[in-house]
Amino acid sequence: MTEADAALADGSNRPILSVGELSQALKRVVEGEFAWVSVRGEVSGFKRAASGHLYFSLKDADAVLDAVCWRGVAGRLGLAPEDGLEVVATGKISTYPGRSRYQIVVERLELSGAGALLALLEARKKALAAEGLFDEARKRDLPYLPETVGVVTSPTGAVIRDILHRIEDRFPRRVLVWPVKVQGAGAAEEIAAAIEGFNRLDAGAAVPRPDVLIVARGGGSLEDLWAFNEEVVVRAAAASDIPLISAVGHETDVTLIDLAADRRAPTPTAAAEMAVPVRADLLERTQTLEHRLGASLRRSIAERRARIDGLARGLPAARDRLATAGQRLDDWSERLARGARGRLAAERQAVDRLRPLRPRQLLALKRQQLVHASQNLSAERLAARLGQARRTTDVLSERLGRAARAAVSERAGRVETAARLLEGYSYRGVLARGYAVVRDQRERPLTSVAEVKSGAALSLEFHDGRAAARAAGKPKPRKTAPEPDDNGQSSLL
Repeated sequence: MTEADAALADGSNRPILSVGELSQALKRVVEGEFAWVSVRGEVSGFKRAASGHLYFSLKDADAVLDAVCWRGVAGRLGLAPEDGLEVVATGKISTYPGRSRYQIVVERLELSGAGALLALLEARKKALAAEGLFDEARKRDLPYLPETVGVVTSPTGAVIRDILHRIEDRFPRRVLVWPVKVQGAGAAEEIAAAIEGFNRLDAGAAVPRPDVLIVARGGGSLEDLWAFNEEVVVRAAAASDIPLISAVGHETDVTLIDLAADRRAPTPTAAAEMAVPVRADLLERTQTLEHRLGASLRRSIAERRARIDGLARGLPAARDRLATAGQRLDDWSERLARGARGRLAAERQAVDRLRPLRPRQLLALKRQQLVHASQNLSAERLAARLGQARRTTDVLSERLGRAARAAVSERAGRVETAARLLEGYSYRGVLARGYAVVRDQRERPLTSVAEVKSGAALSLEFHDGRAAARAAGKPKPRKTAPEPDDNGQSSLL
């Protein structure tokens, strides 16, 4: 009996299927009924396999749906899945026979509504700000007049035309455009690659490295500008060594690249105005500075000329100094010529006296001596000898001065010593102790009582002056000791 016969033994005509056959049948039915669907749900359990495939689940309050995104599609997604993100996944429903589960094969992934986008934007903003990517301290100043301006934007549209026209009107500069997508899948990666590519250029290469970068895009919705909120773009802008201007959207649109850039422009046209100055204003300012510099130089020259004139008035006239020097030169020249003529005449007389002895030999000798003497009497040698004599005189004068000062110092010391000795031997020191000098009418000092005559006029000299006196009578000699009286006592009178 065959299997088909066994299947019909119970009276039914249902075929008996293997597990694989049933799984394939279910797969065909599910894929046929749900060939293309869009499902809204919250991402949960996201992971990226080593093969590049993406695996996660979509869930809501009622159910959970497995989701898979193949590697080839994952690179084209405009949104990277994250746990807790509410998205709309579009694809086809399929089954996975290995686990008897059904799943959605994702072909496109979008955020579900503006609220979810804003929540994601705020969370990403906080995370990047915590890393310091938005700090004002790391922002750099823009170059005043760049040689080359790099622009990262779409090659088509009004944005690039507005930037080029504005730069041409203000101050023509070399502009390098790196064309990129500014919206949709892969736009963020292209923008980040363009920023990094400009930074890798060599300044001396055929394509020069820009001095300033402009990342620009026209206005749009939050979804349209989302590429400039991607983390890869923000990190590339923060890491740029070239000062970067962000000009994304309109004035009210704020993206994360605006916070990471060195400057934010409300519009692409404003970014071009930030990048280059106005040539006419620069020329006007240069001319003003030129006029101010010229006036300052003229004023400085006038002040220095007045100062030189003032100093010149205090100096002797150059003509007078030259006249004095010329007169001195004439005097020396005349004296030199007169001395030369006198010396020559004396030599000739000497030659004449010696000529009878040995005329030829003596004449040749005297001629040589005459030439030698004439050379010695030249102005240069005379001036040299005069200078040497002056130097010798200066040396001798200095030595004489030192010797005179030493002699005077020595004599002064000796006089001072003699004065001290004289003061010590002087009788006036004795007078200061209470003594007096007695002199007669002829001013002779009296040294004994015998020299004093009765009634003679005397002069008494004290330490503070003189006084006149007269001797009253013959002075008695001084007794050496009193004589005792009758009772053996000496008298007081």
